[in-house]
Amino acid sequence: MEVIMKRILYTLIFAALLITSCHKPEYVLPTAERQGISSLVAYFTFGPFVDQEMGRLEISDPDMDRYVIPIPWYFPESSDDITTPYMTKVRVRASLQPNCIIDPPLTILDLTEENTFTYTDATGTKRNIIITGERVKSSKCELISFALKHPMVNGIIDKAKGTVSLITANDLSVAQATATISAHATISPDPSEAHNYNEGFTFTVTADDGVTKMEYFVVKNVPEKIDYGVSASSAEKLFNMDPATGLGLPGYKTAANVSMGVLDSWLIVNIGDGSTPRYYNKIVATYMGTINIGSAEPTGSIASDEKDHLLICNLAQKDDTFNIWWTPSVTTAPELLLSFVNEMGLPLGQEMKVIGNIKEEAVITVTYPGIAGVTTSGFFRAIHIVDGEVVSNEIIDLYAANGFHWGPGPSRSTCVVSGSPMMDKGWYSCAYSENVLYWFKSDLSIGSASPGEGDGSVDDAPAGGAFVNGNVDPNNLDTKCFNNARYLALFVSTHFPQWWPGPQLYVYDITGSSISGRIFNSPQLVFSVPFMFDMEYQSSSADGNGACGDCILAPSADGYMLYIYYYDHYCQMIGGYSMDCIKR
Repeated sequence: MEVIMKRILYTLIFAALLITSCHKPEYVLPTAERQGISSLVAYFTFGPFVDQEMGRLEISDPDMDRYVIPIPWYFPESSDDITTPYMTKVRVRASLQPNCIIDPPLTILDLTEENTFTYTDATGTKRNIIITGERVKSSKCELISFALKHPMVNGIIDKAKGTVSLITANDLSVAQATATISAHATISPDPSEAHNYNEGFTFTVTADDGVTKMEYFVVKNVPEKIDYGVSASSAEKLFNMDPATGLGLPGYKTAANVSMGVLDSWLIVNIGDGSTPRYYNKIVATYMGTINIGSAEPTGSIASDEKDHLLICNLAQKDDTFNIWWTPSVTTAPELLLSFVNEMGLPLGQEMKVIGNIKEEAVITVTYPGIAGVTTSGFFRAIHIVDGEVVSNEIIDLYAANGFHWGPGPSRSTCVVSGSPMMDKGWYSCAYSENVLYWFKSDLSIGSASPGEGDGSVDDAPAGGAFVNGNVDPNNLDTKCFNNARYLALFVSTHFPQWWPGPQLYVYDITGSSISGRIFNSPQLVFSVPFMFDMEYQSSSADGNGACGDCILAPSADGYMLYIYYYDHYCQMIGGYSMDCIKR
């Protein structure tokens, strides 16, 4: 009986399979009420940008029969490299509704020619279409930055209103300026000539297409601020680029300990190898030169406070003299701020941070990294400045207090940052492998602990957790006060850039000190770029030497702007954002 039942079962299965294999696919009705072709995208097929998007045509007219894909005149847009050589061999892909067909199939086209195809829509109706391309000049006409030469004043640009506010009490009846505008655009009149900004002056920025224009009214002004913190909606990306090809900094295979600071209009970058720090326009990252280093030794790191003072320190081994210098200008030789002998059996100077104003009240923290193959560390220096004078310089042991510790620098170490310029709000830190952002109270007990990994639930973004498998270095932090609030920046650089995820940037409001929730979805988050997959970065640096990074918060001296900069040396990514507190 059992054998008979098995034969019957096998017969039924075979019959079902036979019926299924002979079944003809059903006609699938269109799933959206829109045109059959929604977009055409062109890709480079050779050269340095192979497989990158070259141009895109979004289609809204369902009855079009001639499709012209706009190709930018230059690529990248900020370069002078024209796209003409690439136009004859372009891969084109179409987004089609179900049951819509382009025949012959799209492959590599010459977009200087008119390419004819037969298009069949979802109802079976056929018509001839033409696909071609056209190089077009940019219509962008933005004023990106505007600054007076003397007095040195950065303009506050309101793009929506087309205004630029110059925050100063100086007479601006005869003043010269510099301006940064959209690539290949022009500005008129020339801002380098003297103009009267007391009553206001109008500039016209004309796009490269020669047609699109935008007027900007520049005037001495004091815009109204919001009562507290930054306006989250004001966040704007300033730049993001490869530091080697874009800024002339070392590639990822070069061992480095990168750090940054901001002075006035400049972003300063230090490599930590003893070479003189370089400085760049902080808005567009144009190289300006090297700072006046004087007798300072930039073998350690640099940092900047909230009032345009740059700190520079050396790297001191046991029994070496550790020094911190300061300068108010990229052209002024630094002066010695303090000096002492490093009596610890750990190096000092790889990580230095400051919050406050070193000419009034500030806290400088300098972290001791561990030593590879020898020991971890839980020590850092806390240097308190009051009325411009050092009033305390103490070693704090987080390991003895609560078990928190870190490894050797720069990648497996961390930096400890103060919660306020008065040493009364405790400390913040996060280290490789443990991946928890801690707030330690002033008594060194743990006030809050925000994990970096998710719980894997559907609503817990990013899915599966942000810091899986220790692939990242969540050890780049900075704190600053701004417009009655206190902020913490955390930049997560990559330890293994060939693996997921990419770099991540988070900014928290720490006015209440505690950071609740997880790193990537805390209620205290005011700004974040959780995965920088939309930005280019080095993704195969397994044989590199430079697993290090840095981030800084930099309030402008006028109190209107808060700048955020990040640098991932291993991933070869450096960039910045700006936020403001202007009432709109």
